[in-house]
Amino acid sequence: MEPTNSQPKLKSELGLLDGTMLVAGSMIGSGIFIVSADIIRNVGSSGWLIAVWLITGFMTLTAAVSYGELSAMFPKAGGQYVYLKEAYNKLIAFLYGWSFFAVIQTGTIAAVGVAFSKFAAYIFPVVSEENILFSMPIGTYTFTLSAAQVVSIITIILLTYINTRGVKGGKLITTTFTLTKLLSLFGLIAFGFIMARGDVWTANWTNAWDMHGLAKDGSITALTITGALGAIAASMVGSIFSSDAWNNVTFIAGEMKNPQRNIGLSLFLGTMIVTLIYVSANVMYTSVLPLNEIATAEKDRVAVAASTVIFGNVGTLIIAVMIMISTFGCNNGLILAGARVYYTMAKDGLFFSKAAKLNDNQVPEFGLWIQCVVASVLCLSGKYGDLLDMISFVVVIFYVLTIIGIYILRVKSPDAPRPYKAFGYPVLPAIYVIMGIAFCILLIKFKPQYTWPGLIIVLIGIPIYYISKSSSKHEDTVPDRT
Repeated sequence: MEPTNSQPKLKSELGLLDGTMLVAGSMIGSGIFIVSADIIRNVGSSGWLIAVWLITGFMTLTAAVSYGELSAMFPKAGGQYVYLKEAYNKLIAFLYGWSFFAVIQTGTIAAVGVAFSKFAAYIFPVVSEENILFSMPIGTYTFTLSAAQVVSIITIILLTYINTRGVKGGKLITTTFTLTKLLSLFGLIAFGFIMARGDVWTANWTNAWDMHGLAKDGSITALTITGALGAIAASMVGSIFSSDAWNNVTFIAGEMKNPQRNIGLSLFLGTMIVTLIYVSANVMYTSVLPLNEIATAEKDRVAVAASTVIFGNVGTLIIAVMIMISTFGCNNGLILAGARVYYTMAKDGLFFSKAAKLNDNQVPEFGLWIQCVVASVLCLSGKYGDLLDMISFVVVIFYVLTIIGIYILRVKSPDAPRPYKAFGYPVLPAIYVIMGIAFCILLIKFKPQYTWPGLIIVLIGIPIYYISKSSSKHEDTVPDRT
């Protein structure tokens, strides 16, 4: 008698609404409330502030509709990792998976978790990052543990636990919290336009395309043409980070109903909704706040400054609650989706073998917990912000490689089923590739500190890949004595 395979399988529990909410919920964290301050300091004008968000939105939408073809061809757990493996080889796919595990997903989870704590401190001051619970000198470095870090780790652990109990719990949190924050953001934008100040709008949109550096002290720096290109690239580090994680829905393809249809639609609908919100929110900021107040907002919290103008003193609490809802829901989506990448890598023998097993609730529990550990360590390190500055470069490189993969697969597998074909092929995907490469080149030239550390993290993955591969071969050759 042949042994029965009792290994649990991923359950198809998620529909189009769930997928769309995962895309939108994973994208909207705290970035839209903060990064516009840095963008204004780089470009110095309302027109270019909106242009940066429009360029980022165009790139995001173009990439999302291009990924639709790949998601329909390979409706499997792992998403982008699988696409890179099929288009190139396991090494390229592993380098993405390694970067994803080491920094991209875990660093984002850490940053979003700490953002939750920082804004919770508006309501509960005891959880402030200024409340240092523990401090210990280590050589020239002093390790400190703040209440904000503790709370962020607790929320990450809580959400991880909920997701180990099955995909239904994670789905409920993502859909509920994302719908709530979408409605809240639409409300904030609407009230902002109602309370728009004519004098502020006129001042901000006079000479709207006069690009210049705008320092916190109010001083203005003229920019050459090359300097302007560098300013745009530096600005897009923040906007791309704020718009990232849209591809998380591809990681859970194994749990989507009708993934060939619903993954592509979720990508399009989710990224379109978020792009509209992001552009509208920034237009609203320029209708209520002078540019110098956007550039000098306390701790870059532009939304807090805008909400104070709109709602008065209670505006700070309104934004704090909105960001807590936003970041909690965002982290749930990131945690839920990330473990599916490690699950697929482990099945290829390129990650801890335990990550390839599902628990009784049919979810990759080990992958969830090891992701939780790394994200928590990054919270403790206090370096997640530095790491995230570097990953926009790495993320765009892998997006470019993945979209080039569409062309490669059209040649390698011309007869493969393609229930959905990339919209605008071959022109739109090519435009994304050109824009992505231009962004990376400009960062290398003007902001090298955002590039080489991320590349080092990726390259560290090469020896790890060969070690993992040799270990996997060794395990395969060990005789089974059971």
